[in-house]
Amino acid sequence: MQLQRALAAVLAFGLMAGCATQPQATAGSTLQGDQAHPAATQGWVETRLYFGLGLIDQPNGGVSEQAWRAFLDQEVSSRFPDGLSVIDVYGQWQGKQQTTPERLRSKQLVIDYPDTAENRAKVEAIRAAWKQRTGDQSVMRVTQPADVSF
Repeated sequence: MQLQRALAAVLAFGLMAGCATQPQATAGSTLQGDQAHPAATQGWVETRLYFGLGLIDQPNGGVSEQAWRAFLDQEVSSRFPDGLSVIDVYGQWQGKQQTTPERLRSKQLVIDYPDTAENRAKVEAIRAAWKQRTGDQSVMRVTQPADVSF
């Protein structure tokens, strides 16, 4: 008899769980009416840029944390003052003339913004400024559509 009650309880719980719904992405929006932080977005993208700072086994070589922050202030925050994220990452890069990849200290910059020609040009200006400043061959860019809510 106890086994039947236990099975009935498990079955009932399983049926109730199937009725649950997923919350909508914009349900938690707290800011509204602010052009820089709309309640919901259309036509926004997320861009991730990857910056190599120097070889992982040479922590005193390459770009220092202070130099990175100066670049961030001068070239990035001035173009996207409404917000961004920076993540420390480990990366590998194999240049055209190299036979093995280099292991790099890296930064990942994440920016969400309205997908406009002006904003795309700002991203390209950031990439160009880094390459000019460091002599790097590349700054990898990944851009995808973004469903953003504040």
